[in-house]
Amino acid sequence: MNAPFKLRPYQQEAVDATLSHFRKSDESAVIVLPTGAGKSLVIAELARLARRKILVLTHVKELVEQNHAKYESYGLAGGVFSAGLKRKESLHQVTFASVQSVAANLDQFGDEYSLVIIDECHRVSGDDTSQYQRIIERLRQQNDTLKVLGLTATPYRLATGWVYRYHYRGFVRGSDDQQQKPFRHCIYELPLSYMINRGYLTKPELVNAAVAQYDFSALAPDRFGEYAEKDVNQLLSKHRRVTRAIIEQVMELAAERQGVMIFAATVDHAREITGYLPEQQTALVTGATDLNDRDLLIQRFKQRQLKYLVNVSVLTTGFDAPHVDFIAILRPTQSVSLYQQIVGRGLRLDDGKQDCLVMDYAGNSVNLHHPEVGEPKPNPDSEPVQVFCPGCGFANIFWGKTDGDGRVIEHYGRRCQGLLEPEEGASLRPEQCDYRFRFKECPHCGGENDIAARNCGHCHQAIIDPDDQLRDALKLKDAMVIRCAGVSLGVEGTKLRITYHGEGGEELRESFDFSKPAQRTVFNKLFGRRFAHGQAPKTFSHADEVLDVQALLPAPDFVIARKQKHYWQVQERVFDYRGQYRRANEM
Repeated sequence: MNAPFKLRPYQQEAVDATLSHFRKSDESAVIVLPTGAGKSLVIAELARLARRKILVLTHVKELVEQNHAKYESYGLAGGVFSAGLKRKESLHQVTFASVQSVAANLDQFGDEYSLVIIDECHRVSGDDTSQYQRIIERLRQQNDTLKVLGLTATPYRLATGWVYRYHYRGFVRGSDDQQQKPFRHCIYELPLSYMINRGYLTKPELVNAAVAQYDFSALAPDRFGEYAEKDVNQLLSKHRRVTRAIIEQVMELAAERQGVMIFAATVDHAREITGYLPEQQTALVTGATDLNDRDLLIQRFKQRQLKYLVNVSVLTTGFDAPHVDFIAILRPTQSVSLYQQIVGRGLRLDDGKQDCLVMDYAGNSVNLHHPEVGEPKPNPDSEPVQVFCPGCGFANIFWGKTDGDGRVIEHYGRRCQGLLEPEEGASLRPEQCDYRFRFKECPHCGGENDIAARNCGHCHQAIIDPDDQLRDALKLKDAMVIRCAGVSLGVEGTKLRITYHGEGGEELRESFDFSKPAQRTVFNKLFGRRFAHGQAPKTFSHADEVLDVQALLPAPDFVIARKQKHYWQVQERVFDYRGQYRRANEM
């Protein structure tokens, strides 16, 4: 049967990529498409093409219903297995189900399935005991070549990292010390900007015209990039005038808008916001809202009987109201993924809709159009920067800083993310480039390791823990440890003198005589490989060469020296420190 919908070119490409991948591999795969890109159509087309039993899983009944409806629009009959929809059908060739309902009824899924499709797959963890993994394990008992496909707009979560390991464009996701990922390959991806520029999504109007903003900078986020409700409520309780002023502006700007979604920080905050809005035009939805009441309120909003929909963390996925053309963000987040999900609620196309106004009142410094970097933002003034690998030439994206001309002056990348193809004729899979911008050197073999490594990946010997080094040195009466805030250089003939400046004004000095090959080699080993944060490793032949580019010379985080008769002799320089001790100027 022919499809009633003509797939957009990128949707067809996603389908083709899936077929191509699973014809040659049983390894799990992910498709990344922005919110509003029509993932349910991709799922429906894959289900239509399937010849054996498949199971389509997601976490909310709205998405189960939506995916099922798209499939049945082909004139095909599919089953629904969801307690929330009061249906438990598992005998059809294609079953659309909620993960909770299937996990609670695994005995009803004893047939042989060929494919599991997981919508909103960023919710899948690598934990073997999770509901998703238990279902996959159960189905693999009947078919050890079971294919698993995930779809998501946001394949990254702050707490758990990327959901896949290998990207089809030739790079690796995640660092060495991250846990096992639930999916193996990303086989297709489109950025949000592609969809907007080609008219597949509504253009967001990001306006910074707030009459007032909250300042959440004093709060410390957790590993998910979120903030403790108690702390947020305490801060917001001191800013009720700010909240009132914000909502007054929202109502003023909403005069020409069709549907307004307001994302609040906490339940108390949401109730306060709702109190300032016109009662007959406003609905409040939280995690505690009765499910029947919630369905009714959402339906009234979609039918435009209500203009304002206030919510707390419950309508970021699985919610589809194309007429929404105003998003007001009154909650803080450090998650690019969550921010994109929130804004994505207003980017679907609708008749007469020209754009979607996005007002951020929480000071979230998030670039909507930039993909995730893959690490929590190290500090507020960090931005995504492109760093080329000196080893393989791959263009990495890391957090970093640039100067006025856009040149990268600092970055926080650790290892190149490029994938190296095996030599022609070899049957091995591609391997990650082993170039490290930041590294911990093994004292036994000199091998470079990740800065968090405890054992050398080359000789497998234990690597000295910097915390142990510092702790032992601090116990000695004849040792000095400084938190290094910077270095300065001087040249006398063939000698390069380095002065390490402690944050408290302390100074330690050492020199390297470049006329002596052994000392020149030691300097290059210590500093040359780390020059310009590893972006441009150099081998220096003369002291004057170092002086010319001293701004790009790295400073260690700590310097350890031992007392000789009349001077302090530098013995250890600790670079790229990650541990319990405070570094310079980190008060």
